[in-house]
Amino acid sequence: MSSVKTTGFNGSLRDLPTDNWMSHLPGALWDVPLCNLAIPGSHNTVTYCLDRNDRSPVDPKQPDLLRKLDKYMKPLIRPFVYKWSITQEYDVKEQLDAGVRYFDLRIARRPNDRSSDLYFYHGVFTTVTVETVLKEIREWLDSHPREVAILSFSHFLGLNQELHHLLVETIKNVFITKLCPKTVSTNLSNLWHLGYQAIVSYDNGIVNRYEELWAPIPYWWANKYRADLLIEELECRKQRGRPGGFFVAGINLTEDLKYICSHPTESLKDLVMSTYPELLEWVKAQSPGSSAGSINIIAGDFVTERQLVPIVIALNENLLNWAQ
Repeated sequence: MSSVKTTGFNGSLRDLPTDNWMSHLPGALWDVPLCNLAIPGSHNTVTYCLDRNDRSPVDPKQPDLLRKLDKYMKPLIRPFVYKWSITQEYDVKEQLDAGVRYFDLRIARRPNDRSSDLYFYHGVFTTVTVETVLKEIREWLDSHPREVAILSFSHFLGLNQELHHLLVETIKNVFITKLCPKTVSTNLSNLWHLGYQAIVSYDNGIVNRYEELWAPIPYWWANKYRADLLIEELECRKQRGRPGGFFVAGINLTEDLKYICSHPTESLKDLVMSTYPELLEWVKAQSPGSSAGSINIIAGDFVTERQLVPIVIALNENLLNWAQ
């Protein structure tokens, strides 16, 4: 193994093939824990297939006024909900091909659904089931045996304990031997040796009952609609120190009802694209590692746009001097 590590990629990490960037990292980074690498992620990963015909109530986490308007003026309000709920336009395989390795998966049961099917949601429910998407991820991993996906399950809506256990069994049945137990050291060398490709964090109390489930991954959410305020909040978080394991710096902006009403012809993508240049300058200045001011996963909306993924991958060059 050590003789292989002396070879590796000699150019800029920004030029790595995005569909296989982990396997092409320089050998000096193979023993660095994944929680100390810079990893691209997608916020609200599965919103590329929201159901345009969904007439379910807007989820409880949306603003109260919006939920009331949706209840009594659904034909008028629902198009606004839809275009401000889409955070990604590419499906999960396309995101994987683009280099995304962290996935923010928000799980829900449709109201009045008598089946055990679960869906994703962000204001609106998706047309595809959770099991379908997990199988797509598994198929992709099968064809990319040295890449690793970090799957974060959270924001559960309408799930009882029976459905939680059913979801966990689905996860186990889909990924089988690829599922990494929480006791395993997560550097690439070790994961490749053991054949593990899926790390699953689960934000529910049952996480302690399964060795295959990792603790919830902290997500630094600024809750701002302006890039400068978001950056200011993330810098404050960095000064307090980084968590000991995986964590996410979210560069996703938050729109509120006042902003939406004052920009009726826009969408969330319009807001995000207008702020990406400033956000990317902040990203370029970051460094991964284990120190207090370092970053790990950087997740955003519309992550296949504006070269965010290659920029995040290239941050790992900052680790090469001490890792070699």
